[in-house]
Amino acid sequence: MGFRVPLLIRGGRIITPTEDYTADIYAEAEKISRIEPRIDDKLVAPGADIIDARGKYVFPGFIDPHVHIYLPFMGTYAADDYESASKAALAGGTTTLIEMICPGPADDPITAFETWKSKAEGLAAVDYTFHMSVVRFEEHIRAQFREIVKAGIASFKVFLAYKGALNLSDEHLFAAMQLAKDLGVIVTAHCENADAIDAMQKSLLAAGKTGPEWHGRSRPPVVEADGVHHLCTFAELVGTHVYIVHTSCAPAVQAALAARHRGVNVWIESVIPHFVLDETYTERASFEGSKFVMSPPLRAKANQDVLWNGIKTRQISTIATDHAPFRFADQKKMGTDAFTKIPNGIPSVQERVDLVHTCGVAAGRLGLQAMVDACSTQAAQLFGLYPRKGAIQLGSDADLVVYDPTYRGKFSQEGSHSKVDYSAYEGWEQKGRASVVTVRGKVQARDGEFVGTLGRGAFLKREPTH
Repeated sequence: MGFRVPLLIRGGRIITPTEDYTADIYAEAEKISRIEPRIDDKLVAPGADIIDARGKYVFPGFIDPHVHIYLPFMGTYAADDYESASKAALAGGTTTLIEMICPGPADDPITAFETWKSKAEGLAAVDYTFHMSVVRFEEHIRAQFREIVKAGIASFKVFLAYKGALNLSDEHLFAAMQLAKDLGVIVTAHCENADAIDAMQKSLLAAGKTGPEWHGRSRPPVVEADGVHHLCTFAELVGTHVYIVHTSCAPAVQAALAARHRGVNVWIESVIPHFVLDETYTERASFEGSKFVMSPPLRAKANQDVLWNGIKTRQISTIATDHAPFRFADQKKMGTDAFTKIPNGIPSVQERVDLVHTCGVAAGRLGLQAMVDACSTQAAQLFGLYPRKGAIQLGSDADLVVYDPTYRGKFSQEGSHSKVDYSAYEGWEQKGRASVVTVRGKVQARDGEFVGTLGRGAFLKREPTH
């Protein structure tokens, strides 16, 4: 059963990647049905939900193309579930999540797909879909990937990191990319050099360098750039379309752009922690630095300008989060004796859009249209969701964010819906927030609070578009 109460958003300033104008938006049966300078009251159905958006922006619902919600890690599990992650996403204006399915090397791909999907069904308050990780690719399981694509998954994920756990051999990487090319599937990739990292980690630990501040030194920028180059070589050989996730530093961006210049179909994602945090955070005393351990690691501050400029020029396509929530008190502290055992991740699914607005738009680094492009539209276009998602046009889903740029507050763990026990952005000034967030025409959040229905989120079946 679809949601049937009509929705009218009155007088907002509508921002898309290419447009900026003031109008009314009317939605019925979950879709946008009218966009006009002024919709006559006589045309509005009795009982419609009417939202006054004067003085506010209206954005298409934001899409986070890279999150982890259900995530097993060294005997523990990420702290969020689809209830807490959905509420956090909605508070921050995100209406669609694309989660990474990360099976163990021994797991059956189809079973993993069904497990991850079952975690969202009946609980998600946002719409959702998945990238399917390829952690092994023997002949006998390739048919399963064809089935998973038929079931509506149009993107794979490969790891060129985590030696002995998730990383693929070159033989399997080549075969997976070939299948993706045949099926029109885009391959998303974590690009580092697994062998180099493994050697660096062993060398540092043997020298007694065990704290979180050594994590970044075990995987320096050159290792990431090497992974990008390696992936793009395969993409060039096979003709596969590739999307490099969480690109963190100038050398990795340059390696991707060089490949693009050679004709490789490559797109670049960066994630919000890399835009606003730097490597000094991992040096904090009393093991506090572990809160800021992620991979690729936080980098020298100079890389932040490269990322912001990449978004501004649209050479970098998307800003995601790589949301991977682990508590400090009992989970991050698993790595007290060795940084290699610290669960990786900086939870940011709620903060992403507000950080882009605060540190990007309000700081003069970025325009509103580039923000919408990077946080919504490009993800929809790349992953087979456009124009159903990521657009404000007739027939699109009524996923809309009425955004108040005048709001002033502070980022805090207390204000977060995620189940983690810290905020990486604690006490930072926040400029702007979502005042109303709708998913397919139904209001799901207001002013940072969840007011919607759990289980309203739907699985988005996608067709391969590459």
